Amino acid sequence: MKTLRYILLLISFLVILSCSKDNTETINSIINPDPIGLYFPPINSNEWEGVTAAQLNWNETNIQDLLDYLETKDTKGFIVLENGRIVIEEYFNGHSQNDVLFWNSAAKSLTAAIVGITQDEALLNINDKTSNYLGDSWSSLSQEKEDLITVAHHLSMSTGLDEKLDQPLVWTCTNPNCLDYSADAGTRWAYHQGAFSLLFDIVEDATAMDFEDYANLKLADKIGMEGAWKKQLYLHRFESDTRSMARFGLLMMNKGTWNEESILSESYFNEMTNTSQDLNKSYGYLWWLNGKDNYMGTSSQEVVLGSLIPNAPDDLYSALGANDQKIYVVPSRNLVIIRMGDSANEAQLGPSSFDNELWGKINAVIN
Repeated sequence: MKTLRYILLLISFLVILSCSKDNTETINSIINPDPIGLYFPPINSNEWEGVTAAQLNWNETNIQDLLDYLETKDTKGFIVLENGRIVIEEYFNGHSQNDVLFWNSAAKSLTAAIVGITQDEALLNINDKTSNYLGDSWSSLSQEKEDLITVAHHLSMSTGLDEKLDQPLVWTCTNPNCLDYSADAGTRWAYHQGAFSLLFDIVEDATAMDFEDYANLKLADKIGMEGAWKKQLYLHRFESDTRSMARFGLLMMNKGTWNEESILSESYFNEMTNTSQDLNKSYGYLWWLNGKDNYMGTSSQEVVLGSLIPNAPDDLYSALGANDQKIYVVPSRNLVIIRMGDSANEAQLGPSSFDNELWGKINAVIN
């Protein structure tokens, strides 16, 4: 836990307070009669249709308890979408609709989508060796062991590289001298920031473009998502307002299609949001998966029996980041739920006890 605190302190140290955008807030238009079908908010606009909890036959009497709980847990932004329409949108603790926060490791899931788009365009193949894009000797491994590592291993956290979680700066480092052998690729799962961060270099090599420019061109601009990538030491960090995070969640709920435009292929999407290896069944390509037999957390090799978030629906997949940044997607309920803020309970890099607590409160509203 001491090491984890050091890593989280490092992340906190790197936080730069971002200026708020225009603070004009938009009142959501409630559709009457009851809305039907999936809705996508227009791009380049603050318009966003809403629907009431009463229209959905939700338990309105428990909404205030949910909001009170969120406020006491240092939440800053919270949105619930049903079929793309806003049911709940609240801001707390001095935060507003237009303020931005870092996604932290929830941005890993966004990165996975960008890698998929790059593959869809036939610019890379995730089954290729990493050295096809980074050249030989990108790590400290022998050529034989390095050649075992593919792009897919970076997406599934199974490169076999030594994560060195007890050395926070080395854990994030992407220099060859930081990337040492622990096991053959595909035989060990470990939450390794440095191994993940190499995906940015891989995409830039494959596309011959700056990662942020490519991500904006191929995804963000097409769904009206605003935000910025910031390079800090070895970290690539993404920040946005809460609504932009909700836009990405909505894209993911619709399997990579925005309105009628396919942005990410459904075949890659399905790979990304299903178990990617047998070591941690609750991990896809940088997405956390619910309803599996077991899971591993971010800070140990312990395999825990049972579902990642017992209170949540089994088909939930989620983007989870430090300080409890959350994107929950539940296809069976047409739900996207966003939580941004500071750590609610103990500090964790991804999943936390807050997930299950929060879903207990959410269930009291939606069931």
